[in-house]
Amino acid sequence: MGAGRLYAAVAAGGFRRYATYRAATAAGVFTNTVFGLILVYTYQALWDERPLLGGYDQAQAVTYVWLGQAFLSTLAIGGGGVEDELMERIRTGNVAIDLYRPADLQLWWLAADLGRALFQLLGRGVLPFVFGALCFPVSLPADAGTWAAFLVAVILAMLVGFGIRYLVALSAFWLLDGTGVTQMGWLLGYFCSGMLLPLNVIPGVLGEVVRVLPWSSLLQAPADILLGHADPLPTYLFQGAWAVVLLGAGRLAQSAATRRVVVQGG
Repeated sequence: MGAGRLYAAVAAGGFRRYATYRAATAAGVFTNTVFGLILVYTYQALWDERPLLGGYDQAQAVTYVWLGQAFLSTLAIGGGGVEDELMERIRTGNVAIDLYRPADLQLWWLAADLGRALFQLLGRGVLPFVFGALCFPVSLPADAGTWAAFLVAVILAMLVGFGIRYLVALSAFWLLDGTGVTQMGWLLGYFCSGMLLPLNVIPGVLGEVVRVLPWSSLLQAPADILLGHADPLPTYLFQGAWAVVLLGAGRLAQSAATRRVVVQGG
């Protein structure tokens, strides 16, 4: 089996694995919908007081909310990606089995995470988004080109998200317990991705800083393309640059970790 077919099979396996958890998926759809409703009414109250806040009208702000709910599990912004399993395998020493596989460790877990992300987007993200679009005034493009550009940005967001979480997972090679790093990653992800509020509304230096951090590639960048607030090419360059930096850093950390051969608990 060629390398491409191998990683495609790993991605397909990741998709099928998460597809078996039907009750969890249904519960996730319900949860995302409820939180989406809470955020929508909060945003509507905020935008009633501050129209065009962050350059968005109220329909665009509502659309942003439902995009966030669609991406929350897809990009594992609040956890739930393959990094949890990888950290556990490092802690128990089972990562040694992964290192003996005739496959690259980073590419293996990237493929698995892309399969997971695709299922979460289709199985858990689409329904809340459709519900929101049917029940609230939203701002959606009419042309297929914008949707295609948006989907490219989503794929790049998946790569950036994995790059961040892979580095978090590799910290378990040096730490007895990676829980603190994981929780820090969740907090940064929620705030710096724009999951709580669009990054466009954050004023001053703080706003300028968070908009150039990698987390802004996850939700803010694809949302701005869909809502017509960003040109695709500069957005792709921004996301792609962060993907290269993060995956490259992950490669270096992986090399250092495997040379160190520190396997907690093994």
